Amino acid sequence: MLAKRIIPCLDVNAGRVVKGVNFVNLTDAGDPVESAAFYESEGADEIVFLDITASVDNRATMLDVVKRTAETIFLPFTVGGGVRTVDDMRSILSNGADKVSLNTAAVLNPDLVSQGAEEFGVQCVVVAIDAKSCEKLSGTTGHDNISSAKPAGYEVYINGGRKPTGIDAIEWAKSVVEKGAGEILLTSIDKDGTNSGYDVELLKLVTQSVNVPVIASGGAGTFDHFYDAIDKGGADAVLAASVFHFGKFKIRQVKEYLKEKGVPVRI
Repeated sequence: MLAKRIIPCLDVNAGRVVKGVNFVNLTDAGDPVESAAFYESEGADEIVFLDITASVDNRATMLDVVKRTAETIFLPFTVGGGVRTVDDMRSILSNGADKVSLNTAAVLNPDLVSQGAEEFGVQCVVVAIDAKSCEKLSGTTGHDNISSAKPAGYEVYINGGRKPTGIDAIEWAKSVVEKGAGEILLTSIDKDGTNSGYDVELLKLVTQSVNVPVIASGGAGTFDHFYDAIDKGGADAVLAASVFHFGKFKIRQVKEYLKEKGVPVRI
């Protein structure tokens, strides 16, 4: 079995790391490059940067963060937020990132996933899915052959978790993998920042439906939460932010706990 990865997530707003609850009420959490270097020293397996505002004005700021990070750390890192074109992907990768994460743009233009995979390889393309629980509904819209039915009870949201799409999260995950996504970053909006545990049911539905690695995101608050995401949810990696940013515990502590529970990790 491959080692499970522990990944700190750095949400970046205008060049600063921030953290909120349910995608709102943001609090400053430090410099992104310094934070990435710290997490490398702490034993992180990868880093994820998400440019959560991603306006045109912030694009140059984020590329500077990417470049400085690549010059500072040796860990693989992923960058997402506001990526709309293949050229955007190229800019991020050419400045030193290892992977690019697509979210809103993938929903608005699903072909961007396949274009990115063809241009840079599937290993560079991550599709981030922000999902929220909803009523189980049936129906069709014709959006990229994705049904608006939500039989799984989870709906895809875009625009930083603010806009519902009517798309079933599990069907969407399967669709983007078919188009060339090499990894899924799955965030539960309901759980984000709550420290109440990952949405294990959502995780199970996705990990059982796709054949690429799935990163669990949203809700970590205890060591058991990390274990449950892997053991019960089938996650290949677990991502967290506030518990690391505000010092609730360290990455090495999480790894030691998981190792004691029989989970393969890199120590």
